[in-house]
Amino acid sequence: MMTYKETSWDSISGDSAAERLTALQELVNKHKRGELPRAQPSGYVNNHIHTIYSFSPYSPGGAAYKAWSQGLTTAGIMDHDTVAGAEEFAEAGRLLGIATTTGFECRCSMRETPFADKKINNPDQAGIAYMACHGVPRQNLAIAESWLSPYREKRIIRSRAMTERINDLTKNTALFLDFDRDILPLTMSAQSGTVTERHLLYALALKIQSVCGSVEKIRSFVKDNYSLEMTEKDEDRLLSAGPGSRTYILLGVLKGRFVEKFYIDAADECPDAAEFVRFAESIGAIAAYAYLGDVKESVTGDKRPQEFEDAYLDEFVGWLAGAGFHSITYMPTRNTGAQLKRIIDLCENHNLFQISGEDINSPFQPFICEALVKPEHARLIESAWALIGHENASEGMFNKNTVERMPNLDERIKYFAKLGRGTRA
Repeated sequence: MMTYKETSWDSISGDSAAERLTALQELVNKHKRGELPRAQPSGYVNNHIHTIYSFSPYSPGGAAYKAWSQGLTTAGIMDHDTVAGAEEFAEAGRLLGIATTTGFECRCSMRETPFADKKINNPDQAGIAYMACHGVPRQNLAIAESWLSPYREKRIIRSRAMTERINDLTKNTALFLDFDRDILPLTMSAQSGTVTERHLLYALALKIQSVCGSVEKIRSFVKDNYSLEMTEKDEDRLLSAGPGSRTYILLGVLKGRFVEKFYIDAADECPDAAEFVRFAESIGAIAAYAYLGDVKESVTGDKRPQEFEDAYLDEFVGWLAGAGFHSITYMPTRNTGAQLKRIIDLCENHNLFQISGEDINSPFQPFICEALVKPEHARLIESAWALIGHENASEGMFNKNTVERMPNLDERIKYFAKLGRGTRA
């Protein structure tokens, strides 16, 4: 299992959810005794936190603790192609007294849509879009897991093939990656976790560091073997970082500039977008599109400047609304003011539910989104509480009966947010 040492959350370890929750309970007890501080609760929310079940340094319990310790009022788990960490995350939230939401993220095929040849929100492949399934009711987690499992298995097949491509590019035999020995142990695949491209890069980053040692040798190695020029900023971050965090920095360099050299297009592991919408509706969840927007400078350092959906955004959002998507999720810290105003206006014009999700998958990212203090983003806090109410209701926000009773979306959001806050009373 991949780990990263930082502060008190590094003690939330163990091979099972039960062990991790026991460790979390001890931290809660320390806090109650006044031995462990917590940031003042901020009222802020985040509905897009990855865990070790996809790619992250955090276990579900560790992620919930990190969110709580930084002052979040609600937190949402959002792993790729799995809900295996959802029960642990929800129980961790209960122990901490923090409200939680449940979802999963997956890549959908857009081949049967007008956008089959477009670069949408996936830096690696056209015609494939990242979608988020929010507000999965707890009683339907097993159904979601059954639906996702075959896609994970197909993803492993492609990941093995991409590992071979990496080995073909790396002539230094000391850098050879054995998928079963070097990559699978970094994942939770044996416990219904997902193997991602980031796992491949993390394993490669570990190997490069072990062989090269110094930052200067790392810089020379990636240039000579992969034709990658590290920026001065990259080198400064590597020099100032400790061994654990250095791996994540090197991973970011590789993620932004190396993936295209070994990437194999995803196909069978990606459900059709229409199938995704139908499934989300069948389990009472909310199908959401994850807006990215054109990138000039990556906040997280793992995306090179690229153009995504902004050039055709008006048409695309209109298509989403017509295709049955009820929501768009976006990240206020990663977009310009103009991008945010545009996506907010389009959501309002098409009656789409707006959800905040700051994608957390590395130890450097703050769980708090400071942009939520702005008045124009206050709705995103209300939306998080509405998600909580939705998950706990017998009929969710977009259930046919609910919509007939409350056709106005704003009215529904207020109703379910009140319900959500009531569950924490």
